[in-house]
Amino acid sequence: MGCFSKFEKKVCPTDEGSAVVETAARLGTGKREPGDESGIETIRHGNEPHVTPEMEKRLLRKLDRRLIPHIMFLCMRNLSLMAPPSLTSSDMLSYLDRSNIGNAKIAGMQKQLHLSSPDYQWLLTIFYIAYILFEWLILMWKVVPPHIWAAICVTGFGIVATLQSATYSFTGMMIARFFLGMFEAGFGPAFPLYLSYFYLRHEIGLRLGFIISAAPLATCFAGALAYGITSGDGSKVANWRLLFLVEGLPSIVAGIITFFTLPDSPSTATFLNHEDKLVARTLGIRQVGSQSDHRIGKIVWADVLAALLDLKNYFTALMYFSCNVSFSSLPVFLPTILTEMGFSPIHSQGLSAPPYFLAFVVVIASTYIADRTQQRALVIFTLSLIGAVGYILLAATSSTGPRYTGVFFAASGIFAAITNILPWVANNASSDTRRGAGLGILGLVGQCGPLLGTRVYPAKDAPYYRLGMWCCAGFMLFNALLAVGLRGLLAWENRQLDEKYGPVARISGDGKVEGGPAGIGDEIEGPRFSCFEKASNIGWDASCSVGPLRCA
Repeated sequence: MGCFSKFEKKVCPTDEGSAVVETAARLGTGKREPGDESGIETIRHGNEPHVTPEMEKRLLRKLDRRLIPHIMFLCMRNLSLMAPPSLTSSDMLSYLDRSNIGNAKIAGMQKQLHLSSPDYQWLLTIFYIAYILFEWLILMWKVVPPHIWAAICVTGFGIVATLQSATYSFTGMMIARFFLGMFEAGFGPAFPLYLSYFYLRHEIGLRLGFIISAAPLATCFAGALAYGITSGDGSKVANWRLLFLVEGLPSIVAGIITFFTLPDSPSTATFLNHEDKLVARTLGIRQVGSQSDHRIGKIVWADVLAALLDLKNYFTALMYFSCNVSFSSLPVFLPTILTEMGFSPIHSQGLSAPPYFLAFVVVIASTYIADRTQQRALVIFTLSLIGAVGYILLAATSSTGPRYTGVFFAASGIFAAITNILPWVANNASSDTRRGAGLGILGLVGQCGPLLGTRVYPAKDAPYYRLGMWCCAGFMLFNALLAVGLRGLLAWENRQLDEKYGPVARISGDGKVEGGPAGIGDEIEGPRFSCFEKASNIGWDASCSVGPLRCA
């Protein structure tokens, strides 16, 4: 859907009533489609329905009630590292599985499998090696129907997570961890892409916040659950094996359920009626500029190349790398760090839960603020400083009180910063393929962070692990600088576009069109139009795409 041409500036329709009427008058009269009993009036140009704010809100409520909780549940069990990248109902289940390796260590796994400190670090590293190697699987969400692909990944993840309880050697655990990373790579990182099938750009951040907040919430539950499982004696099965077993089996069940319940798109969602699907279809056109771009089954390779050449994707990838250096080590080493503070292994499990509950709250609050103010860079900057303060407290102090306080700051800053990076990447893409490729770059570069983060806590640095703490503090400060740098780049690009094409409208955090000629404000401006020229059979044509986000 072109909003501009080489010779003439055209106005795109919006969901604002007056603009739709004005657009309809220019492009053709509104006419109800045959057989449409919903009462939605369509504009002859592109058959785009006149969508009212009430219709959008009703659709949002249904999606929020049915889709988001399902994804959060998965996210807690199948996340990997994307609690940055990605979360959903299978996410919560997935993240539980991943955080178990730290709890299992102090529950007897290290002793029973005769693991040295380097061996344990390799168990963490191999997971991320597999995750990086298979990061490209995110594009499978464009090729295979999401309900099928998600079911394969979640079920596979659950089977491998459960089989960890049956390993009797370092080699067996390494193999299990590798396949765990492979299945997670195909699942967790794709949720920003999946959400874009259902939500507009100014709506994704908060929903992604709810989903990703399942990660710290899952870690909170994991600590409490590990406390309950490992506090008992007398079981014929080793506590660490029981921990893997109890927390892995639900993922298998979740995967099977996902096959039957996860919708591929609004048009296949059984909880939406005919009118809701028409509204979703219209919003989908506004999101990417064409209906076909939302269809599963193909990848636009030109968009993949465009994403590879986009400097902004590498800014966010480096930000993700910086956060992951800190993020990857915190859930794994926190129980050990608390133990070194003088707490018993049992109490360490319980004390690891409160910091993650606070992180859950901060994630929700920060994504809401970023969506409403559309100042995501400033939010990430602030959160990065909070995380850095937490690690500085852990590195510079020796008393239990200040160090435990530092854990709260570190967990809150890291989880929330990662959560706000993801929608920033998704909002800078004009198509599903670009969005998927951008998230792939994010994961490919960013997931290298854990390769460093999981190796800066050697046993010889106990009990304070100062090297690891200072390293993580430094990367959080670097992340703050990157956020400011990217914001400056986006502001510069916006000024260039304004000078070339003139100011355009933007969609505010509450969904209203502001600051531009009446009628401009389609979601594809996000929040500024970026025009790129492309060759076509009829000559050169400038098409609308999502442009540099000044403050998304």
